[in-house]
Amino acid sequence: MGRSSRTARGSETETTTGPGGRTHAQGPLIRPVGSGLAELRPDRDRPAAWTLLIDGAPQSLVDLADPTHLGFEYQRRLGHLIDLAAPPGRPLTVLHLGGGALTLARYVAATRPRSRQQVAEIDTELTELVRAELPLERGWQIKVRGADARSVLERTPEGSVDLVITDVFSGARTPAHCTSVEFAALAARALAPGGWYTANIADGAALPFARSQVATLAEVFPELCLTADPAVLRGKRFGNLILAAAHTPLPIAELSRRVASDAAHGRVEHGRSLADFTAGATPATDATAAPSPVPPPGVFR
Repeated sequence: MGRSSRTARGSETETTTGPGGRTHAQGPLIRPVGSGLAELRPDRDRPAAWTLLIDGAPQSLVDLADPTHLGFEYQRRLGHLIDLAAPPGRPLTVLHLGGGALTLARYVAATRPRSRQQVAEIDTELTELVRAELPLERGWQIKVRGADARSVLERTPEGSVDLVITDVFSGARTPAHCTSVEFAALAARALAPGGWYTANIADGAALPFARSQVATLAEVFPELCLTADPAVLRGKRFGNLILAAAHTPLPIAELSRRVASDAAHGRVEHGRSLADFTAGATPATDATAAPSPVPPPGVFR
């Protein structure tokens, strides 16, 4: 879960710190940041990997030795979309709304050299912590703006980005002002011809928030799909859902193949099945939008 949701501060940094970074021998690190208590926890299975948690909620997993490793299932599903957004290796211009430990920005930089990326991460203290302890490789063209996600989106030039990745969480909830038709219209305006909008959201039970978000994007984009664990789609557990939207057809067959073959099996809903999923849902506007639901107790244990 990325985090970028409050009032803009207007800070911008070019994150091109060299190699190195925190080692497991140094142990975990706990430090207060603007959005809560940050913890860097060593990964038991990967000797150079770290999980970032904020107030106990997992946000990102970064492997300093392998930036192509995506340890969270929702990040792998976004990774599939990054892989399919253009032919392999072709550079992309990417706008990340929500930064966390910059896992997906690292993935884009490693798999698509010479990509130009901008990240909106309002928590500048978190960015400073990540830069110091989990540094990026030199030469990666990644700029981090210490500003609210929507304010950055509003200032993004029309038709300037190939891919918008929204992973915005305040606490463990997506803030209301990043869930509306007006927000989606800003994203559509920022996209170059053929560009894609993607978003990570979380919901459970009857999935009212997810259904509303699909209806919201359908007000702006003619092409949509939704990817999630089948148990989440059935409302059996709270979890992440990945939305993708575009003005041109999405590669549903290849995305479905990749999602189905992932270690955490997922399902892609589109077309008639997605229309049935969304039936009766009301699009969210700036006047009616609400944050995503509070995760149930113990969901991150």
